[in-house]
Amino acid sequence: DLLPDGLPTGQAVATTAGNLPARWVIHTVGPVYSGSATDPELLASAHRASIARARELGARSIAFPAISTGVYGYPVELAAPIALAEAQAAEDLEITFVLFSAAALADFRAAALAIGVEVGS
Repeated sequence: DLLPDGLPTGQAVATTAGNLPARWVIHTVGPVYSGSATDPELLASAHRASIARARELGARSIAFPAISTGVYGYPVELAAPIALAEAQAAEDLEITFVLFSAAALADFRAAALAIGVEVGS
């Protein structure tokens, strides 16, 4: 499926992984943070759609960055609980978050503690 207008926010598609040490790459688009009431649902949808694609492919695990927290400006402390809640709901997959800074890791750990999600190393 070609997407001449791009992938809509909150959706996900999968491609082969090329030379990466993975079978697939799942691409998603999170929201550009605006502080609107739709931001959290769009961010949750990006995670849910990615998890759905992983299941369709038969994946046993998936790794996420902190979606939308870079140039899209979503505050990590607001994004982390959303990402973790969606991961917690996907009990059939091993989910890893790959974070780019110690501050992001601290925000994810704090969010995990607050919502009772077990955190690995």
